[in-house]
Amino acid sequence: MRFLALLATLVLTAAPAMAQQIPLNSLSTYLNQLTSAEGSFTQINADGTISTGTIYLRRPGKVRFEYNPPEQALVMANNNAVVVFDKKLGGDPESYPLNRTPLGLILARNVDLSRANMVTAHGYDGTATTVTAQDPDHPEYGSIQLKFTGNPIELRQWIITDDGGSQTTVILGALERKQLPNRLFNIEAERLANQ
Repeated sequence: MRFLALLATLVLTAAPAMAQQIPLNSLSTYLNQLTSAEGSFTQINADGTISTGTIYLRRPGKVRFEYNPPEQALVMANNNAVVVFDKKLGGDPESYPLNRTPLGLILARNVDLSRANMVTAHGYDGTATTVTAQDPDHPEYGSIQLKFTGNPIELRQWIITDDGGSQTTVILGALERKQLPNRLFNIEAERLANQ
């Protein structure tokens, strides 16, 4: 009898926490409605170094990470490519197909977290809902763990695990929804400016 009472107590105390987990369809709707925004970010790199800057996001397919000094890097995504400009290294910028990075999952035209085999974990830690997602057709490209708070829903953080297992954490400040000019996402203009 004591066991049943203990079990009932555990279920009742766990129920409010479980009720706060945000459903996948609500998270998909939030991401699909997050069409144009700007905010600050803090990035924790795989080697433990920390960078800060401003993120500009325009879905589908466009993002710009402007890093604050002493960093001299700029990361942009547009036209299905992610391009990394690093003045410290010099030379040509590095370029990767966007769809080969986990970032492509949240920049997609239509985010559907309920798609089969996309979400590998969905939980609630008492303060935030976390979702770990991967390309269901190419899990070898890595994964992205998204952290959301509720009331209203806001994306607060993501952790990208790349195809080599290295992790990069991006912690977001409040995202201000606003219209952003095309020039922020013009990779060719940046390429010319950095020559």
